[in-house]
Amino acid sequence: MRLPKISVVIPSFNQAQFIEKTIHSVLDQNYPDLEFIIMDGGSTDGSADIIRRYGDKLAYWVSQPDDGQTDALIKGFKRSTGDIQCWLCSDDLFEPYTLHEVADFFMKNLQAEAVYGDSYWIGADDKPIRPKKEHAFSRFIWLYHENYLPQPSTFWRRDLYERVGGLDASYRLAMDADLWIRFAMETKIYHVSRLWSRMRHYPEHKNRRLRDISNEEGRQIHHRYLGDKPEWYLGSARAVARSMRIGWKAATRCYW
Repeated sequence: MRLPKISVVIPSFNQAQFIEKTIHSVLDQNYPDLEFIIMDGGSTDGSADIIRRYGDKLAYWVSQPDDGQTDALIKGFKRSTGDIQCWLCSDDLFEPYTLHEVADFFMKNLQAEAVYGDSYWIGADDKPIRPKKEHAFSRFIWLYHENYLPQPSTFWRRDLYERVGGLDASYRLAMDADLWIRFAMETKIYHVSRLWSRMRHYPEHKNRRLRDISNEEGRQIHHRYLGDKPEWYLGSARAVARSMRIGWKAATRCYW
């Protein structure tokens, strides 16, 4: 059976400190049908020079001003032609076997349209912080507790992305959460208990620096589905969802 083509899009801006390791984490897997796209937002720190060195291994790359990460991703996915899509932030890493395992999952589960694996938090120095092991997807827990899908460990079929309308350019930071819940309203999201990525956690990380914006976007997404339910109901549902998540993670040994 033919391996599916996998499109990996990397959005980047001034990440010269990390981007070469990120590029290697994709290329060193030697996945035979890889479509690798890098969308750099006009970096001034030497990132473009690093990317240029790998130009012959990329399906497309550009370094020019854009309207932010979501805009870069939308443009990248418009250029992509893969059966399977994903994105990798320019400071995160794939595990060495990730793309082969993702391809194997989709080949064995033809009904599946979206899947996520587990991840590992690492610091700016590459040292491990702690694993981010997850349980199966629950829309109730996702809506009432938190978006717990690790973005760099999440993959989907191109048809699904196009069916839900792709990424929403109005979200600067919660674009992944918005996409996941629209996936979940359309199809089942599967989970595989395998480490598929390493996510960096450091003070300069965008989601830490701009946490207020991220939280506000998250509130907007949740309000879209939860509406104006009374606070007593929301509080009770949040408590139930949190208890469910803790219990499920404990039962599936996610804390070990």
